[in-house]
Amino acid sequence: MYAVDEAIAAGADKVVITTDIAQIISGAQKRGVEVLVRPRDLALDATSMESVILHACKTLNLSGTIVLLQPTSPLRRAKHIQMGLSMYAQGHFDLVMSVTEANSSVLKWGVFDGTFFRPISDPKYCFANRQQLPGLVRPNGAIYVFDAESFADREGFPVASIGALCMTPEESLDVDTLEDFERCEAALEMSEKVR
Repeated sequence: MYAVDEAIAAGADKVVITTDIAQIISGAQKRGVEVLVRPRDLALDATSMESVILHACKTLNLSGTIVLLQPTSPLRRAKHIQMGLSMYAQGHFDLVMSVTEANSSVLKWGVFDGTFFRPISDPKYCFANRQQLPGLVRPNGAIYVFDAESFADREGFPVASIGALCMTPEESLDVDTLEDFERCEAALEMSEKVR
């Protein structure tokens, strides 16, 4: 429920959880949060977040600004949410997304095409010194800010102009594996001591 707590702390007008997990539904209802129970076909490992959001937009007739907070980013704080909303409110971006710095050496990578090497980015990076590579960031999954109507119209995230809200690697820890969970748990314990 970290995402719920931080959304409330950030001043959210409305908080909606979409899930099919009874324990999460119960916890959300105790906090007075609106729950949208997902149909079985939207509660699978392969379910895209876009289809979940589209279901919520249509079912709840959502309008205005949506802030997506995925539960696998427990170190995101209310201040990050507020920063994302502030960036979005400036009107320069169709989507504001949180990112963190990444290793630039990925720009040198490629994929197999038969026996050919096909660069995944500009071929000149394959031969550049590591120090000459541009800085690189990657989405961290913590925050996405966008317009509900635009999302529903295109049935996906608006991508014409994306604003990048940078978070530190420590704030960007994400839970995908048991090791990730243990790292996040330790980081949360440390952050609670600092608060």
